[in-house]
Amino acid sequence: MRAAIFQMTSGVDPSANAAAITEMARHARSEGADMLFTPEMAGYLDRDRKRAAETLRTEADDPVLAAIRETAAKQGLWVHVGSLAFKDERADGRWANRSFVIDDRGEIRARYDKIHLFDVDLATGESWRESAVYGPGEQAVAVDTPWARMGLSVCYDMRFPDLYRALTNAGATVLLMPAAFTVPTGQAHWHILLRARAIEAGCFVIAPAQTGRHADGRDTYGHSLVVDPWGDVLLDMGEEIGLALADIDIARIEEVRGRVPAIANRREIARDVVIG
Repeated sequence: MRAAIFQMTSGVDPSANAAAITEMARHARSEGADMLFTPEMAGYLDRDRKRAAETLRTEADDPVLAAIRETAAKQGLWVHVGSLAFKDERADGRWANRSFVIDDRGEIRARYDKIHLFDVDLATGESWRESAVYGPGEQAVAVDTPWARMGLSVCYDMRFPDLYRALTNAGATVLLMPAAFTVPTGQAHWHILLRARAIEAGCFVIAPAQTGRHADGRDTYGHSLVVDPWGDVLLDMGEEIGLALADIDIARIEEVRGRVPAIANRREIARDVVIG
């Protein structure tokens, strides 16, 4: 599979973000890509909640999703939309942070709502309360593509290996981890976490990321990665905006799992712990 990774700096204009994604889809297809991967919050990234409330739409009315689906069909390209934000989707009134896999006919093959939400106060003075705005998903999701079964996750999910255990137990061999990582946490943990998830699962990891200074004033880390099942970094995009290609040899998974059969040796552990 030839994967195209779009590292972007999403802003507060959905039409501009949609135009950037569709242009990269055309470029990716011209370079022989089979599937395009975008970061978390690809269609709109804004911590001004009042402004976001006036801009966001439901999934059915979202212009970014509609544009991506149309382009996927026109280009004959699969697309993983790292995530889009939607309002009026949940009974509790909170918004949804939702990832999609779209096929080469423009059909939605899978949806995944981010399960783990980032609530933290950082030493830098930054404070994030994702759960104040977004509601958590409840269901792990994997999807079959022509190349592999892919397991979906979003950003902060990568710190919770039980999710990837569930996905690999369900047969996922490519793990998708789109993100909008902060710079301090990115510098400390991004590469380590992604390589660890790839190694422990014997899977490819594809992690498209937001990068740079955004219109709402935040800075994101960049360094979109593709990691192979041995933990080798096949692609690191640094901090620049743009498109990069990675050729993924799915046969590598069987080879690595033959050398370290961690999946085959896995045992279920009781949740109750005996304290001696």
